Amino acid sequence: MSSEEKSAWVMLVVSLAGYATYAVIVAAQAASVSVMETAWVTAMLWTIGGGIVAGIVLNMVWGMFSAKDAGRKDQRDRQITRFGDSIGQSFVVIGGVAALALAMVEADYFWIANVIYLAFVLSAFLGSIARLVAYRRGLPTW
Repeated sequence: MSSEEKSAWVMLVVSLAGYATYAVIVAAQAASVSVMETAWVTAMLWTIGGGIVAGIVLNMVWGMFSAKDAGRKDQRDRQITRFGDSIGQSFVVIGGVAALALAMVEADYFWIANVIYLAFVLSAFLGSIARLVAYRRGLPTW
């Protein structure tokens, strides 16, 4: 397994774990107060920061155990990364448009921020899935 494929696995797990943690924290608080009155900003910032740190640490640890592959990229790795990024970036755009629409109808900040956060999570998650599928089955021939 190449270092790029390992990195895709890390991104997949970290993005899911981070968002699930955030959702559980907000849902637990929403049991007693309105969802917009929860401490969602703090929870979001901590889970985003924790996800970034966890991703860095896990990639470093995984890299230490497979130092022979570390930093090596061939043409196939670059193509797969570009393919996964294309898939992922489309969800950032969709999230941006959705957040813009929510801002236009003057939705609460909670909903706008959560749409953007969900778009970033979907971008990381689905981009990683696309990379992993490409590593296992090859790139699609269009």
